[in-house]
Amino acid sequence: MSATTAPEAPAGRSREGVLRRSRELAPQFADGLGLTLAIAAATTLGKLVVPIAVQQTIDTGVMADGGPDVGRVVLICALAAAVLVVTSVTAWVVNVRLFRATEAGLANLRVRAFRHVHDLSVLTQSGERRGSLVSRVTSDVDTISTFLQTGMLVLVLSLGQVVLATALMFVYSWQLALVVIGCFVPLVLARHQLQRPVARAYAAVRVRMGELLGAVSETVVGADVIRAHAASARSWRNVDAAVEAHRKQAVKAQIATAATFSTGVLVSGLVVALVIVVGTLLGVDDDITLGRLLAFLFLAQLWVGPVQAATEVLNELQNALAGWRRVVDLIDTPVVVPDPAPERVRELPAGPVEVRVEDVAYTYPGTDKVVLTGVDLHLPAGSRTAVVGETGSGKTTLARLVTRLVDPASGRVLLNGVDARDLPGRELHRRVVAVPQEGFLFDATVGENVRRGKPGATDDDVTAAFADLGLTAWLEDLPEGLDTPVGQRGERLSAGERQLVALARAHLADPDLLVLDEATSSVDPATEVRLQRALEGVLSGRTSVAIAHRLSTAEAADTVVVVDSGRVVEVGPAAELAHAGGPYSRLHAAWTAQHS
Repeated sequence: MSATTAPEAPAGRSREGVLRRSRELAPQFADGLGLTLAIAAATTLGKLVVPIAVQQTIDTGVMADGGPDVGRVVLICALAAAVLVVTSVTAWVVNVRLFRATEAGLANLRVRAFRHVHDLSVLTQSGERRGSLVSRVTSDVDTISTFLQTGMLVLVLSLGQVVLATALMFVYSWQLALVVIGCFVPLVLARHQLQRPVARAYAAVRVRMGELLGAVSETVVGADVIRAHAASARSWRNVDAAVEAHRKQAVKAQIATAATFSTGVLVSGLVVALVIVVGTLLGVDDDITLGRLLAFLFLAQLWVGPVQAATEVLNELQNALAGWRRVVDLIDTPVVVPDPAPERVRELPAGPVEVRVEDVAYTYPGTDKVVLTGVDLHLPAGSRTAVVGETGSGKTTLARLVTRLVDPASGRVLLNGVDARDLPGRELHRRVVAVPQEGFLFDATVGENVRRGKPGATDDDVTAAFADLGLTAWLEDLPEGLDTPVGQRGERLSAGERQLVALARAHLADPDLLVLDEATSSVDPATEVRLQRALEGVLSGRTSVAIAHRLSTAEAADTVVVVDSGRVVEVGPAAELAHAGGPYSRLHAAWTAQHS
């Protein structure tokens, strides 16, 4: 498993296991199911009215002993019509009840899958392409929905119809009933062999769909970079390749489905032919009446049709099961940064946060690659710390440990003396806020994005947050002030402007520990000067940790922590470390030379 591969959910889950787990996750599927099936059975009984009416009309009406009995024929036809009307009403009731139950279950399944995605760790999320994750919550659930609201109803009604039609066929002619059943026995016995390639094909279709959505979303999100590097042709080729891979796999699945369906059609035709031949021979020997033979032909169609439909629906079931398995596996993917058990829950003492990192080591899940080892740090409450180091040294991982986006493999991280693993996630992230290097904005207004830091904040609160950062003039220059739309991912603002909004959001949240991944690195020099002055006041009385990519950030900190090859090699004031002849001295010299 690579460094960013997600932990795997339980593998090799059987079809019965998937269905059982789905019912546990969304019990709404079974709400009122017994009554729905009972009404469905009544609907199926109504379908037997036609062959019975045909038999009675011919044998006791048209061919009555004293000649055709028109009154009896009319009565039988009227009763049959009345039953069919009632049957249509019960069929409508079954559909409504089934749709309501399945929609409730599917909504619950979507919500659980969506929330679980957010509970997964950063590394688990990055182990799968975002488009694939989205497809599990949308496309795969839609596949389940299509089957439950169409295929499952057909399957239930078809099975009931086959059982009732079989019983009536034996009443009319046990010989012909054995002929019909005998023709389908080989098909039933071969069902597993016929379904296995279909199941594999549709499982691959769902995987290809996830890859396709991933390729498309990546191209859309990275459109600016693609255009900037004239890489459109390559991106189109990647998307085209994903589309073609999905097309080929979908065709394979349809070919496998067509082979199964064609086999059913062949057997169905053979059944009708044999019933006519054998029925004629029985009629010659007076073993069956004309009415019974005609009724049996109707019954054979009522038997053959559902068998064909059930075969086709079982193929659709393979596609639904493939989607179902992907959704269930997503929900069952282990949460590697879970909330503590109730008996372990602790409260984070109020006030600026003191951070202690005690003999912490970290390795990527499922690998032997050591990212950090033997880390010991003490960051006093209210202090400002800068973490520096070369790319890949482990400084970002250290910041993730402090904010509990990941947990250490050994050792512990203490916040005000409390193990971070004993703090509920919601409480922890209310008191500890991280601002990434690229400030993410939602497709909303500037004001709404800032209010994400403190739900319920008023426009005055948001305006005050910008004022504290010295950004009032910038805010007033926006076309609509706080009501200015930022677009998807904040694309209507520049990179620096997006970071200003992200910083205002973090300031409004008023955390006790603020972790900055060089949050001013995307801001133009004039705005950076203004921000640095504002941050002096904002950080006062609050513990802060900054991953420093700039010399100015390190020099403004109380303490500099130097990380090299997964170890903390130096800790101290920037002025002292700059002349100590160690790793920081070399970084300081490189920074100085770059900006001289």
